[in-house]
Amino acid sequence: MNLLLDTCVLLWWLDDPDLLSKEASTAMKEPDNQIIVSVVSAWEIAIKKALGKLESPDNLKEVITDAKFELMQIDYEHAWQVKNLPSHHRDPFDRLLVSQATVENLTLVTRDPKLKAYNVPILKA
Repeated sequence: MNLLLDTCVLLWWLDDPDLLSKEASTAMKEPDNQIIVSVVSAWEIAIKKALGKLESPDNLKEVITDAKFELMQIDYEHAWQVKNLPSHHRDPFDRLLVSQATVENLTLVTRDPKLKAYNVPILKA
């Protein structure tokens, strides 16, 4: 299974993995599953870190790659797919993650109930 972590899931994994559901934790540890972190999450974390709203490691990219998670870039198709999404959710970061999951056929790992309204596979975090 290819799992795209939403930003909160990445932060929980970094700071307090016990916050993750048993299903999500098990899936993330399964060696056959590919764990993907979007640069969308790095962008969101950087903005919130700059505003003093959260703490995260300064070497976030290294932490992600050391964990053998794949970093996914934003490409044109990801950005353009956003226009096809219904307005269930106004958060631009989450909308772009949904778009990436849609384009790349990924399961989105999230606890955000608003994202269930989209036609994308969800694994509850």
